[in-house]
Amino acid sequence: MARVHIIGAGLAGLSTGVELALKGHELIIYEQANQAGGRARSFHDAHLDRTIDNGNHLMLSGNYSVTNMLETINASTRLSGPDHASFDFADLETDDNWTINFNRGPVPLWVLYERTRVPGTSMMDYVAGLKLLTAGNRSVRNLFGEQGQMYRRFWEPFSVAVLNTAPDIAVARLMLPVLRETLAKGAEYSKPLVAKQGLSHTFIDPALKWLSYRKADVRFGQRVSKIEVANNSATAIVTGKNIEPLGPDDKIVLAAPPWIASTLVEGIIAPDQFAPIVNVHFQVDGFDETKIKTPMLGLVGSVSQWLFVRGDIISVTVSAGHGLADKSSKEIAAITWPEVAKAYGLDATSIPPARVIKEQRATFIATPEQLVKRAPTKTHINNLMLAGDWTDTGLPATIEGAIRSGVKAAKAIMK
Repeated sequence: MARVHIIGAGLAGLSTGVELALKGHELIIYEQANQAGGRARSFHDAHLDRTIDNGNHLMLSGNYSVTNMLETINASTRLSGPDHASFDFADLETDDNWTINFNRGPVPLWVLYERTRVPGTSMMDYVAGLKLLTAGNRSVRNLFGEQGQMYRRFWEPFSVAVLNTAPDIAVARLMLPVLRETLAKGAEYSKPLVAKQGLSHTFIDPALKWLSYRKADVRFGQRVSKIEVANNSATAIVTGKNIEPLGPDDKIVLAAPPWIASTLVEGIIAPDQFAPIVNVHFQVDGFDETKIKTPMLGLVGSVSQWLFVRGDIISVTVSAGHGLADKSSKEIAAITWPEVAKAYGLDATSIPPARVIKEQRATFIATPEQLVKRAPTKTHINNLMLAGDWTDTGLPATIEGAIRSGVKAAKAIMK
C-alpha cells in the first residue's frame, strides 16, 4: 500500500490523514509550525489567562464532512448548539431584536408569517432568493441590493459570514451550495454548532490522538522548502532538516495555504488575493453566560458582526474586515466593546482585558477572478494531490470546505 506524505497539518491535512488511515495507509505529516490546526486552533492567552481560538467558527448540522470526521475520531460530542435551528439577531441602529426559527422539512413555512420573518421583510423577498440559480458571476449586492431590510438584515450578513468578501464584489452563486446543504433542507440541517471548549479540543487534539494510534508520523517544525519533480512525478520532499526521497508508489497531498503551495511546485495555480478576519476576545469578570439567551448573536448596524460567548469570554468576529484590520489592537477594542456592551447590557465605558487577532489572509476573496484560480484536487504531477479550503471544493473557504477537500484528496489517492 502506498506511503502518503501530507504537507500541512491544518484541518485539510488532518482530514486527509484520517481518511487514508482508515484504509491502512502509512502516513508522514509535515507541519512547519510546532502545533497543528493552522487557522483553526486554540491556544492559552497569557494576557487573558484563558484558552481562546485563533478565530471563531460557526458550523451547521448539515455540514456532513464535519460531522463524519468528528464521528470517526470519536469527538462527536465536542460541538454544542441549541436544540432547535434558531438564530438570534440584534440591530444596534434600531434596537430591534429577532430570532429566525427554521421549521422541519424543506418547505420554509416560517417565511409565510410576518411574526417569524426578519422584521421589515415580505414573503416575496425570500422567493427572490431563487435568483441565485441563475446568478452567474453577479455580486450579492447586484442580485439583492434593492431588497431593503432583506438585504441589510439577511443577505449582507449571511454573505459576508460565508464568503468573507464584501457583498459588492462577492460572487453570489457561491452561497448556493451552502444553502442547498443546510438552510434549504430545514431545521435538522440548520442547527448552529460551535466548538464547546475550543477548536483544538474539538478537532485537532482528537485527530492527532486518533492518528497516533494508527502510527502516523507527524513531524512538527518541518518546513517543506521544495518538492523535487522529474518526469511529471514528485521524487523527493526537501525540508530544512533533510531530504525525504519518495518510493515509486509514494504519494503526496499538498495541504498548505495557497501562497505556499504555489511556490513548492511549478505550475500550480492558486488564489492570490485574500480578505482578513478580525477576532476580538474580551475577558469580562463576573459575566454569566447562563443568563443570556444564546451563546451566539448576529449583529446588524454595527462594525461587529457575530458575538460568541464561552464562559466569561465574549468574542467578536468581523469578516471581510479590511479597514478594521489596519487599525491598532487598542483602537479595535475601543470600536467593538461599546457594541458588545449594548448587545448584552454591560458597561460601555470600561473596556475589559482584550486580545485582538488579525488573520490577514483568512480566505481568498470570492470574486470571479479568484474563483477560476481554485485548483482541482489532481495536479499535473502524477503522484501529487492538493487539499485546502482554497481548492475547488464547490464550497466557500470554510471548515466544511477544508475537511471535504482532504476527503477528496484521499479518495483520489485511493483510486
